[in-house]
Amino acid sequence: MAAGGGIFTAQNKVLPGAYINFVSKARALGSIGERGVVAMPFIGSWGKEEEVISLSAEEFQKNCFSILGYAYTDDKMLPLREVFKGASEIKLFRLGKGERAKAVIGSGEDTLTVTAVCGGIRGNDIKIVIEEDIDNENSFIVRTLVGSEFTEADIQTVSSVTELQANNFVAFGGNKIAATAGTNLSGGTDGEVTGNDYSSFLDKIEAEDFTTILYAGSDEITKGLFVSFVKRLRDDEGYKVTCVIHDYAKADFEGVISVKNEITPIEGIVDKTGLVYWVSGKTAGAEVNESLTNVKYDGKLNISAAYKKSELKEFIQKGEFVFYGDKGEYKVLKDINSFTSIAADKNGDFSNNQVIRVLDAVANDTARIFDQYYLGKVQNDDLGRDILKTELINYHQRLQSLQAVQNFETTDITVVKGPEKGDVVVNEYIEPVGAMEKLYMTCVVE
Repeated sequence: MAAGGGIFTAQNKVLPGAYINFVSKARALGSIGERGVVAMPFIGSWGKEEEVISLSAEEFQKNCFSILGYAYTDDKMLPLREVFKGASEIKLFRLGKGERAKAVIGSGEDTLTVTAVCGGIRGNDIKIVIEEDIDNENSFIVRTLVGSEFTEADIQTVSSVTELQANNFVAFGGNKIAATAGTNLSGGTDGEVTGNDYSSFLDKIEAEDFTTILYAGSDEITKGLFVSFVKRLRDDEGYKVTCVIHDYAKADFEGVISVKNEITPIEGIVDKTGLVYWVSGKTAGAEVNESLTNVKYDGKLNISAAYKKSELKEFIQKGEFVFYGDKGEYKVLKDINSFTSIAADKNGDFSNNQVIRVLDAVANDTARIFDQYYLGKVQNDDLGRDILKTELINYHQRLQSLQAVQNFETTDITVVKGPEKGDVVVNEYIEPVGAMEKLYMTCVVE
């Protein structure tokens, strides 16, 4: 994306880029942008530390054990399974930097050293089994086993230490192989997670493409850090992303969803704020023509939703994303964000997440179209501006065909020259569509 972007008050920007405002009252060269990517900080016991891992839903199911150290079905992976209820991809960042588990096999100067490739207590669940190969003289069969079920992660047949190759769990060193019925690694720790780790995550994730970012903790300072990050991306960088956090309606911002409900904590896996995972995945995966209002919760968490109607009404007014109980099921009451400061130039529609998805799509896609196909490539004359206008008309007609906007006319977009030779000013009118939420019916009976 170009260096410039965000909103404008006056047509006086310096950096090249697309500056787009939305107030109350996308294209032939490219399709509507992909959704479904969640940026997620993760407190785990295995996996690459302090770097972003792109993990698709398919990779998570197939390669979870080798990447994150646990099987897809393991309780430790519950938070990720909740996110993948809606997300197509997770940009995962493991927080903290723990100690790596180690083991020494042999004695004296003739030893084989084994070191976990990641820090974390999962390394203490690794066992090395070495036996002589009866079919090959002077050779050994080296097995790497992981977990209480002793899942075989790797097997190699070698005659010397130099032939041993590192695998997904351990690396080898030393100078001599000796048989062992089973030697466990030890000394692995998870490391302490601090606010600096979250700052490092935000610094690294800014260079990635994602739809939604989550913070599933309860620390108020960290919540504020995430909100400030998303506000800067949306308003200063022009990158329209959404943040999902727990119980933080005071953000009062269309780019922040505040989840109200608590869950029954699962020690060592999720705490009371864990519903953030599911909401993040569903929010990221929702299309521009889709609402989460009345969508049933299909995850595995035990939700607390014993609210009175008066409380539910209050939550909506305060900008809380809340679930309600309905015949043994839990459903989203209303697909809203935390924005409540309604004004003349920003009405209540901006609290509707479906509307925001449409506006975010228009902003992100228009900026991408301009950056890729027009910035520095098309002349700012009548012909060039007509080409850009046609492009934007085609894009909006595509949105209308998806029922994301309605009543769009070609005259709703104007493209004119700005104050400087390279400036293009676009003004447009769009009417996002919202899913039905209220029914008002009068029945006259004679």
